[in-house]
Amino acid sequence: QVQLVESGGGLVQAGGSLRLSCAASGRTFSIYSMGWFRQAPGKERQFVAAINWSGSSTAYVDSMKGRFTISRDNAKNTLYLQMNSLKPEDTAVYYCAARPFKEPVVRNTGYDYWGQGTQVTVSS
Repeated sequence: QVQLVESGGGLVQAGGSLRLSCAASGRTFSIYSMGWFRQAPGKERQFVAAINWSGSSTAYVDSMKGRFTISRDNAKNTLYLQMNSLKPEDTAVYYCAARPFKEPVVRNTGYDYWGQGTQVTVSS
């Protein structure tokens, strides 16, 4: 089992940047593939990005390619999401998630462990 805690959210103007972190504790972090999801008010939870166990493979939703970068530091048991050129429509609660397989999936039902979320608000 792994526990996940997100941080780094906040209020930023459109065009700005934020870096989200997800600190993992519990079982060995490197055995998990990881994902970032987000949920805006009144909307379903949406896939953002995912990364495999070693960090050698990543996946993004098309609308975020080139703006968001997912990475991980297995030595620090931490997952990151660098978000650049933020838009008001990026406003949501962002969640990190873990699954005990080397390769990630894009569906939220494929993840066993979730953090509590961190709020990102982008003002226009």
